[in-house]
This record gives sequence, structure tokens and C-alpha cells, in this order.
Amino acid sequence: MSHDAYPFDIHACPSPAYVVDDALLTRNLELLARVQAESGAKILLALKGFAMWNTFPLVSRYLVGTTASGQDEARLGAETFGGEVHVYSPAFTTPEMDVVLRYADHLSFNSPRQWRHFREIVKAAPRRISCGLRVNPEHSTGKVALYDPCAPGSRLGTRAADIAPGDLDGLEGLHFHTLCEQGSDALEETLAAFEAGFGHYLAGLRWVNFGGGHHITRPDYDVERLVRIVRDFKARHPHLEVYLEPGEAIALNTGFLVASVLDIVDNDGPIAILDTSATAHMPDVLEMPYRPEIIGAGQPGEKAHTYKLGGTTCLAGDVIGDYSFDAPLEIGDRLVFTDMAHYTMVKTTTFNGIRLPAICRVDAVSREVRTVKTFGYEDYKTRLS
Repeated sequence: MSHDAYPFDIHACPSPAYVVDDALLTRNLELLARVQAESGAKILLALKGFAMWNTFPLVSRYLVGTTASGQDEARLGAETFGGEVHVYSPAFTTPEMDVVLRYADHLSFNSPRQWRHFREIVKAAPRRISCGLRVNPEHSTGKVALYDPCAPGSRLGTRAADIAPGDLDGLEGLHFHTLCEQGSDALEETLAAFEAGFGHYLAGLRWVNFGGGHHITRPDYDVERLVRIVRDFKARHPHLEVYLEPGEAIALNTGFLVASVLDIVDNDGPIAILDTSATAHMPDVLEMPYRPEIIGAGQPGEKAHTYKLGGTTCLAGDVIGDYSFDAPLEIGDRLVFTDMAHYTMVKTTTFNGIRLPAICRVDAVSREVRTVKTFGYEDYKTRLS
């Protein structure tokens, strides 16, 4: 494939490497800023999806803050992003809460029991923290059970039937998170269920967090519908601040994973072994599961030469998928996986001692590729003791 077919010089980075394109990231951020301006909602970066803090000087120009799942994400958001810091966890320990209270501006509890347990500790904190409760609207719109917080038996959020008189005393917000890679139609459905179950509590509150899973920057996402949904909600409840906290939408289609062919073996067809790994470097390929796209590659049999692509770990199922190419693969060839910014770097492991991919950025104007982080033995060693 010609060099011109790639959006950057794929030989200007180490292999393997995550490469985030500042121009694509800025495009997403400009859209999110427009949503904020037109809807009146505030958008937070969910660090569980994208925590490449080297980009935060750019991202923080557009978004109001971060949302964290615990003490370390909260600290990272406060120290490297700034703005508002929102924190939610299914359950906090007392030592963790001591750290969270140093950084959080908004704090959502998963259950009334957790709120009662920590209420006096929060009150005694040297900073004012606005607390809320995560609720479960019991309205599923997703198709993947692994990512459905409203599935029967879910531990995430409190159902309307489980809220007793006095449970919300002292709380200032409600938080629901039900979506995963979904459109504004799913939000509209969920919001109706939320208001039906919890609307009678809203008059006494200050904010509502609509959670994440909003695929706002996906090309076919109905942005105008989202704006209308938020504006209509705020018209019904003008005293409430509305928050959205997508992780994926910030970095959607902004990043790549560059990998190289190390060997080619045959077992009922050619198998290319890469210097990357599905289980260690892109675990959602196995968990979701899904088949990532590769620039210039096609479906099995679509092009002249089909290969199974596998990783370098000992896991038998460390297989990325089957792909076809115009020309035979050669040792040393580089392959470029697309949409590899969100839920990749944050979920990597050093299983088998495999090294983590380097992290790079592409300058929006010059198109220069800059390596901002590499990993080695010490990164593996310090995970253990």
C-alpha cells in the first residue's frame, strides 16, 4: 500500500504503538463544544474510556472536567485536567474516600447505604462536595449484556422501589448511566423511564448526570435530537444542571494501533503473528467481541490473500480476526488498526510480560509523529512485588 494511503507516517513511530491524531481529536472536541453551547449541558471526559493525559491541555479547552471511577482517576483528573472532578464507584472503602474527598467536586453513591455510611465524613471534608445517588431506571436499550447496567440483577444503581423516605436527604443530584455506544434515541427512551421513576425527586435537587455511552461523535449520531432532548429536559426542570460524561465519544475514531508482522505460519490457512495482542492490547476485541478495521484490509476472501491475525501471548484465543489483503504479507510489514484510542490504553495489561505499546501523537498541522511514552521492563516489574 502506498504511503499516501495512511493519515500519517506509519514508520515514524515504534511498533507496536497507539497513535492519536490531534486533528481528529480536535474535530470531536469542536462538536462536543457545540453540543454544550446549544443544549446547555456540561460534558465531562470519562477517564475510564480515555485517560491519555498528554492530550489534556487540548481536551480541557473544550470540556468542563472529568469523571472518575475511584481515587486514582480522581487525582489524575484534578492534577492533569483541572475543572470539575466527578466521582462514582459501586462502593468506596474508607481509606479510598479519604483520598477522593481531596479531589472530588461531585460525588455519586451507588446506594443509600453507602451515602449513610459516608455522609458525616463528607460533611467534615475541608471542601464542599455536592453528592448524589446513582439510580437504575430499569430500562435496557443495549444489545450486549456485558455492558447493560439495567440488566436483571444489576449491582449498578438504586431502583426506584428501593428508595425509602429520607434516603435522599442531603443529596443534590441523581446520576443514571445506561447506554453503551448508542444514539440519542436510546437516551430519549431512557430519560422517559428515568423521569417516570424518579421525576418526583427532581424539584429538590441541583443536578442530573445522564451518564455516558452517548456516541455523539459517530458520523450518524443525531446531534440535533440530543440538543433538543437536553433543552426540553432543562425547560421542564430549569433549576437543574445537566451533565453528560462520555468517554468513547471524545476519542472515537481519533486513534490507531500500529503493529508489525513477526512471523507467518500455516494451520488450515496462513496465520500472521503480530507484535501486538488482542488480550493484552485491545481486550474489547475478545470481550465485546468485535472485529477492528485495518487500513487497506478487507473481509476474509474479499481481497486476494486472507490471513488470520494473532498476537504474541500464549493464550490460544489471542486472535484478532481474519483479514484479506491485496498483496501477500511479508515479515516486517506494518498494519494499522483504526479506532484504537478509547478503551485500549486504559485496559492494557502486561500478561506474559508483553510490553505495552508506545503512545504517540500526530501534530494537527505539521503531521509530525511524536512519541510521548514508551514502556519497558520496569513497567512490568513494578506491577508486581
